[in-house]
Amino acid sequence: MKHVVKLTLAATMLSIGMLHVAMAEERILPVPAVTIYAGDTIQESMLKDRAFPENYRYRTAVVESPRVLAGKMARRTLLPGEPIPMNAVDDPKLVTRGVQAQIVFEEGGLSIMGVGVPLQSGTMGETIQVKNVDSGRVITGRVQADGRVRIGVY
Repeated sequence: MKHVVKLTLAATMLSIGMLHVAMAEERILPVPAVTIYAGDTIQESMLKDRAFPENYRYRTAVVESPRVLAGKMARRTLLPGEPIPMNAVDDPKLVTRGVQAQIVFEEGGLSIMGVGVPLQSGTMGETIQVKNVDSGRVITGRVQADGRVRIGVY
């Protein structure tokens, strides 16, 4: 009888230990709670956490923190419940190719503003080419947080 009790107790402890190990081997990742379409800005309310087995194989590197995703733009459709690949999100484009943007040159006390047409889309801090509407010249500038393109000394 003692052996049966000991075996039962050992089996119970082993199963609890295995359950604890199984729980410890899970990996919590942010996944879309709803379908997120290309071009949508990702908000925390669009995400939820989901547990994946530690040995689950992903095709590419995936985002592991919801803080990384907040404010980013989806480059392609993201399906609910699926891990989000790193290359599926990008910083939002502040300047869009072909859409007029304000260009600014500032040096010392001198400030010159004009209008240009970006030849490529750009995110904050990215260097892009812009065609000056007045002169037709192509100039290089850096995208600012407010959506303007600063030319000259950065």
